[in-house]
Amino acid sequence: MTESKNIEWHDSKVTKEHRQQLNKHKSAVVWFTGLSGSGKSTISVELEKELHNLGVRTYRLDGDNIRHGLNKDLGFSPEDRKENIRRIGEVSKLMADAGLITLSAFISPYRADRAEVRELMNDGEFIEVFVDASVETCESRDPKGLYKKARAGEIKGFTGIDAPYEAPLDPQITVDTDVLSLEESVQEVVSYLKAKGYLE
Repeated sequence: MTESKNIEWHDSKVTKEHRQQLNKHKSAVVWFTGLSGSGKSTISVELEKELHNLGVRTYRLDGDNIRHGLNKDLGFSPEDRKENIRRIGEVSKLMADAGLITLSAFISPYRADRAEVRELMNDGEFIEVFVDASVETCESRDPKGLYKKARAGEIKGFTGIDAPYEAPLDPQITVDTDVLSLEESVQEVVSYLKAKGYLE
């Protein structure tokens, strides 16, 4: 991939701060990371509904949904996983600039890739949520039957089985879905957003 040349950034007269004032809340990217079946998408769906009910302007980016369009050309090799997260990071940055609270739910197994997304954001805009669940719990849920296929050798490079998952070392929020209910998990995130001043 070659880099574009002869381009320059064009500033707007409406800034991120203007949009935040209009929205009456700060921008943020709430980045859910965890194994397949840990509850990332389920929590993000319910959290979006809860925030919407609170008058918060949100947008949800989900791993499967993004691969239907923007990233449909990518597979699951380490290189493609890295590019998948890079693109999502750039989209999330645009969403933050638009003044939204963006909910991004991706396995995003590598710490370095998540760190690169954090680097794209202003201080405090990237909120890493580790959706913590054991492989055994995720495998028992297995909503798409992926663990079964991975165990049978039908899927190669499956995170948690024959591909690594690097858990966050210092996430802003840890949601233990082995223990917490869906409602409790959502409230963990809402409470953090309120306590840290993201919501008025």
